[in-house]
Parts: sequence; C-alpha cells; structure tokens
Amino acid sequence: MIPPFHGQWESAERIGEILAGTLRAADDPLWPRSGAAGAADYERWADHLCGVACLRMALAAQGITPPRAFDLARELTHRGGYVLRPDGDIRGLIYAPAVAWLRDAHGIAAEVRVDVAAEAIPEMLAGGGLFIASVHPAIRRAGAGAEPPSQGGHLVLVFGVQGGLLRFHNPSGDSKETQMDARLPLAEFARFYAGRGIALR
Repeated sequence: MIPPFHGQWESAERIGEILAGTLRAADDPLWPRSGAAGAADYERWADHLCGVACLRMALAAQGITPPRAFDLARELTHRGGYVLRPDGDIRGLIYAPAVAWLRDAHGIAAEVRVDVAAEAIPEMLAGGGLFIASVHPAIRRAGAGAEPPSQGGHLVLVFGVQGGLLRFHNPSGDSKETQMDARLPLAEFARFYAGRGIALR
C-alpha cells in the first residue's frame, strides 16, 4: 500500500514555486491548516519540517490520523526533537526523541539506525516496515543527473522496493513525480543517502 503523502508545505502542488522563490512560503494559501501561529511562523519553520512530514506519512500508513504539522513540531520541540538556537536557527529533526514519541504516543516500534548501507534498506521494508532516510535534498533532481554536494540534510519516507527500485515519498519534491512514489535504483539513491535514519516496524 502506498502511504498518503504529506509535504513540508501545505500546498503540495506549489512546493516547486516556493523552492524556486516565486512564491513566499508565507503566501501559501493553505498555511492556516498547518497549525502555525501565523504566516511568519509558518515561513520560518516549514523548511525544517521534512521529518514532521515523514512522521505524519508513517502514521497515516498505519491508519492513524496524524496531528497537524505544527502541533507535532511543537510536541517534538518539547521533547527535544527540535532545538531552537539563540541565533534563531532551528536544529532537527533529532531522531531519538522522535522515536520515543512514536513509542509513547502511538505504541509504534521504531529505532534509530546508523551506518546502514542502501543495499540493506529493502530488508528493513520487509513485512510492511518503513524507513525515514536521511538524504540530500537534491534527490528531487536525481533523474536530471544532479550531483549532491554532500549526503544527508533532508528526510524522505521509503516504503517499498520493486524491481530493484526504492519507492519513497519526498516531502520537498518540486513536482508530483518527485513527491509521491518516487523511484530510484539503489545505487542512485545511495549517492544522496547518508546511511542513517529511523526504521519503523
């Protein structure tokens, strides 16, 4: 089953415009449904909510109605999953508090995984497992031959493998094709993948 999709920004069809700078996140017409305190709050936080989007998709895949994006972000911040730095920067998603929240709030077995090769991901997906994987955000341009300057810095939800292709949802995909059920060969995925993430069973 393909999990429901949630983007980092509420207007999924306009994420490409937001990333290109032709639409300010504060002008996303659907921002109120995020639970943000205001448009400025939404604009400040949405760029950091790939992990929140992946957690919401993981819950939805198990038939659980996920909390609103900012309600979840506030809960995770309270638990240490996001850290607000004195300079205003936002650090997160920090995996361990997110894993604890999955267990405490929903009884979902999850664990932080590090040093996991891309070739090992299909085994984690067996039996309906999910993997929130750390990748470089340039993965949205993998089909165009993008060369990531590094690995990691963004999260996607990997939910299946078919014909040697990993299937995943990308909360910051800039088109429908790069958002929902995106597919890449393991070797191509590995170029963007940082070898770590959250495994859900």
